[in-house]
Amino acid sequence: MRTSKAGLAVAVSILVAATAPAAATTPDPLAPYLTQKVEWGSCPFKDAKAQCARITVPRDWSAPSPGTDLKVAISRAAATGERRGAILVNPGGPGGQGTSLAGALAGLEPAVNEHYDFVGMDPRGTGQEGGDDEGFVCRVPTGRLPAEAGLDARDRSPASILAHQRTPRAVAEACQSDALAPYVTTWQTTHDMDLIRALLGDEKLNYLGYSYGTWLGAKYASLFPKRAGRMVLDSSVNFEGRLQAAFEAFPKIDQRQFDRVYAPWLARRFPDQLGKTVGEVKKTFERVRGYFRDQGVSPDVFDHVFVGNGSTRQWLVGALVLTKGVAALDGTKPAPPAALAADLDRVSRAEFGVPVARLTAADVAPPEPDYADVGGTRLAVACGDQPTRAATWYKLLSDLQGPAYPLFGWAYGLSEPCGFWSDLPRHQLPTLPAEAAKNVLVVQGEFDPQTGYEQAEAAARAAGIPMVSVADSPFHGQYAVSKNSCVDGLVNGWFLGAARPAATICPGVPLPGEKTVYPVTGPAGEATGQAVPEPAPRDALSPTRERLQARISTVNRG
Repeated sequence: MRTSKAGLAVAVSILVAATAPAAATTPDPLAPYLTQKVEWGSCPFKDAKAQCARITVPRDWSAPSPGTDLKVAISRAAATGERRGAILVNPGGPGGQGTSLAGALAGLEPAVNEHYDFVGMDPRGTGQEGGDDEGFVCRVPTGRLPAEAGLDARDRSPASILAHQRTPRAVAEACQSDALAPYVTTWQTTHDMDLIRALLGDEKLNYLGYSYGTWLGAKYASLFPKRAGRMVLDSSVNFEGRLQAAFEAFPKIDQRQFDRVYAPWLARRFPDQLGKTVGEVKKTFERVRGYFRDQGVSPDVFDHVFVGNGSTRQWLVGALVLTKGVAALDGTKPAPPAALAADLDRVSRAEFGVPVARLTAADVAPPEPDYADVGGTRLAVACGDQPTRAATWYKLLSDLQGPAYPLFGWAYGLSEPCGFWSDLPRHQLPTLPAEAAKNVLVVQGEFDPQTGYEQAEAAARAAGIPMVSVADSPFHGQYAVSKNSCVDGLVNGWFLGAARPAATICPGVPLPGEKTVYPVTGPAGEATGQAVPEPAPRDALSPTRERLQARISTVNRG
C-alpha cells in the first residue's frame, strides 16, 4: 500500500517542476504533462461563453507510467477585463461533470468574470460532457439484480432485506472489478487540479465547489496549501471528517426538510388537494404512495422522489407527483394555484414533455432505476477515499434510522454500495492546515436536504473558518443560483479582494409561489446579515439559475 509520503513527493514535484530542471540522467516523469499545450476550441455542448479542451493526466500520480494516461475535459470562460487568475468550479457528486458550469457561472456573475476565468472540469472517470466519452461505467450483470418488483424498505422481512441488498452488492462488485477504480479518487483528482493550475500559468488556484465539491476543494487545499487561493465551499460536507458520513446523514436531513419546510409549503400552496396541515399532507402522501404502488411503482422509488429534494424544480416535480396522484384517486382535475401555474407548467413541459393541463398520474409515475450501467466515479470516490463500514453496519443503521426518519431511513442503509466495498484506500487525505484554512469561506443553507447544516458547521468550526449561513433555506446550492443578494454580495466581495466575511446568517428568500419567508426554527438561528429584498419578477437569468440549481442538486442526490 502506498502512503501519503508518495503524495507529498508528487506534490513537491509538481510545485517545482516548472522552475527546477531535472537531472540530465533522470528524466522528469511529469515533464510531458507539465509541458503539454492546451488546445482550446469549441465545446461539445452549446455555450457561447466557454471554450473547451482535453488534457492528458497520469492514471496514477504517485507512479506515472507511459501508456496508461487518462484524458480530462476542461473548459474556460475567459476573464472579460483585467485578469487576476482563474476560479476552478465543481458541481459535486462525486461524479458531476463541471465543464458547462464555467459558462453558466460567468453569465450569472459577470462582475467576477471580469477579473477571473471561470474554469470547469469533468473530473477523471466522468468522461466528457456532451461528448462521446462516457467515462468510467460499471457494467452490472442484470442477473445479479433482484427480480422482485415493488420493493419497499418498510418491509423488514428477511426476504425483503436480502432483495434490497442484492443491488448494492452487485454494483459495488462490478465497479471494483474495473481496473480504473483504484485511480478514480479525490487524491488523484486534486493532482489533476494542480496540473490545470500549472497549465493555466497561475501561481494559485481559486476555487468554487458545491456539495461533494467542497470535499474536493478542501482536500486540494490540504494537499497543496501554498497553491490554494481564495476558496468558497458551498453546501458543505464535513471535510474534516468522513465523506461517507454525509450520505449516512441523508435520512435525518431529508426528514427534517420534509417535516419542517416542504410539507408546510405544500399545505400553504395546495390546501384543497393535499391538506391544510402538515398532518393532513402526510396522510395524503401515504394515500398517493399506496396509489402508485398499486400502479406498479415501487414504494422505494416513490419515496426517492422526495429524497435530496434540494432544488425548486425538484420541489415542483414532487408537488406534481402528489397532486396528480390525488386527482387520479379522487377523479378530479383541479387547477394549479395561480401563483405557481406558470412554474408548474414550465416544469411539466421540461420534465414530462406535456403542459400541466394535460399531465396525468401516468405521466408522473416515477420509473424504476436502471442499474445495468452505473457511473463508477461516485462509488469509486465515495467508497474509496476512506475505509468503509461493513454491510452489517449499514443494516443496523437502517434499523435505527427507519423509525425516526421513515422517508429514507429504512431504505438508505440497505442500499449503500459502500457496505460491500472491500478495497482499502491507497492514499491518505489530510485535514486543512491553518495556512490554507485562512483562504476558505463556507456557505450553507439551514435546511439543505443533501449536505446537513451540522456537517458544514462542524467542518468550519474544526478548521477555524467563518460560515455564511442562510436562514430557512431548504435548497442545495446557494451562491449564484438562489438569487440571494446577501450571499452573492459576500461571496463576490471575497473573490474580488475584500476581507473574508465574518460569520454571518443571511436571510433566506421566499419559497416558490410565495412573496414572504415563513421562518422555521432550525440549527442556524436568526438572520444577522443584510435584508434580502422582495424577489423581483423573473428576469432573463432566472431560467439559467433554476437549471443550474437543479443540476447541482441532481448530481448530488446519488
